[in-house]
Amino acid sequence: MSELSASDVEFLRERGIGEEEVERQLECFRRPQPFARLLRPCTVGDGIVRVDEGEQQRLAEYFDNASRSQRVLKFVPASGAASRMFKSLLAARTRPLSRRDVDRGAAGREVAEFFARLADFAFYEELASVMSRAGLSLEEVARSADVRPVFDYLLDDRGLGYASLPKALLSFHRYGEEVRTAFEEHLVEAVAVTPGEEAALHFTVSEHHRPAFEQRLNGARERYERRFHVRYDVGFSYQRTSTDTIAVDSDGRPFRNRDGRPLLRPAGHGALLENLGEQDADVVFIKNIDNVVPDHLRRPTVWWKKVLGGFLLELVRRRNELVEALDRRLPAAVARAREFLEKDLGIEVERDAGEGPIRAVLDRPMRVCGMVANTGEPGGGPFWVADGRGRASKQIVETSQIDRSDDEQRAILEAATHFNPVDLACAFRDPSGRPYRLQRFVDDDAYLIVEKSHDGRPLRSLERPGLWNGAMADWNTVFVEVPVETFHPVKTVCDLLRPAHQPQAVGR
Repeated sequence: MSELSASDVEFLRERGIGEEEVERQLECFRRPQPFARLLRPCTVGDGIVRVDEGEQQRLAEYFDNASRSQRVLKFVPASGAASRMFKSLLAARTRPLSRRDVDRGAAGREVAEFFARLADFAFYEELASVMSRAGLSLEEVARSADVRPVFDYLLDDRGLGYASLPKALLSFHRYGEEVRTAFEEHLVEAVAVTPGEEAALHFTVSEHHRPAFEQRLNGARERYERRFHVRYDVGFSYQRTSTDTIAVDSDGRPFRNRDGRPLLRPAGHGALLENLGEQDADVVFIKNIDNVVPDHLRRPTVWWKKVLGGFLLELVRRRNELVEALDRRLPAAVARAREFLEKDLGIEVERDAGEGPIRAVLDRPMRVCGMVANTGEPGGGPFWVADGRGRASKQIVETSQIDRSDDEQRAILEAATHFNPVDLACAFRDPSGRPYRLQRFVDDDAYLIVEKSHDGRPLRSLERPGLWNGAMADWNTVFVEVPVETFHPVKTVCDLLRPAHQPQAVGR
């Protein structure tokens, strides 16, 4: 710990980060970047299950029936800033820009599309209103010799402030006079997924924006509860400062702020594992904040949530029965448990494994993950991966975890047939109903080192194993193919112009 002074150690300790943890993080920077060792892509019939219509119906009904006596919760990471959605607009406003320039494509295709269909955004009326209060006409400015005020009032705090808001609080969809944010769409979706009278959700947010979330919730709760005949149980939590990681400079020494203290940075969505583990539920659905659709397109999403949930609950029931049979030393219990692990979960079991080792493999958190056929969207995917002992396991792997300079690994990546839309049904109670300590099941070597900058200076930052990647590496996992209709992310502002995010056409 010679690179840190006594005052550094005290500063870190005050934030819940001990000396051993800091040393572990610094050691990660000293080692070569770890990569996953891909064996082959998971495909339908080899790691991915395709569920036929009859089985879908059975699993959805099983979920509806079984979950009435169990607690179901949606867990949604929602602290991510929307600034990346507006990258093209932020770049375009650095110089004077006329509408004629925009229409000619001088500012790029996305900016041209933004202005061509400005009135189709759900936030159009809000933007027009805030500009009107400043004495400006949105329609006139959008056709003028300098359109930059449109960007200013959309993105800056003088107007809607969208560039500094979390994506969850942006207006996504319009329903006549009603406009819903992504946050509100998750509230509505939870009602359709939950069969009982309570809709439970948990959002991870930044402490700074929590009041804005609560204001939105207070504004929608009574209206939605009355409309949908449901009672909401909504929780919020923050990413712990104790999960932040230390950054290093180009020489590998702790990066220091101008005040001389070590710079700490949020460690990616894997840092939310503690927040997830605190949720009191039998089934936890995990989904990204921006993957929501309007009411008229929601049916496939809800249907497949129930299919995944039913698949999960049935696996948990069978797991619990097998553990009980092993504990009671019933005849053929070991053989039945081995068959379940190998055929249903795709887990290699050593030939001479007895009751103890087999029970230990059964006794883990469980997840059923929806996987979508490749459509060119960025993101990780399902692969068979070799662990440190050469054993194969099913994992969700991000492209940044793959050594693309290795021809064999790159070929396996390019042969992938499916990708991860972040559509998970999770169960993390043991057969006795006690919650697992989720940190036990993390692959600590699945961290990432990323290049960033601070105050104009380059740095390297450490990200913890991703929430659905290395943080769940030792969970018992099943991949299920789900249709692309369940995946409609919003990565750029113009994604809101896609048909899946527009109002229902007249006569449809």
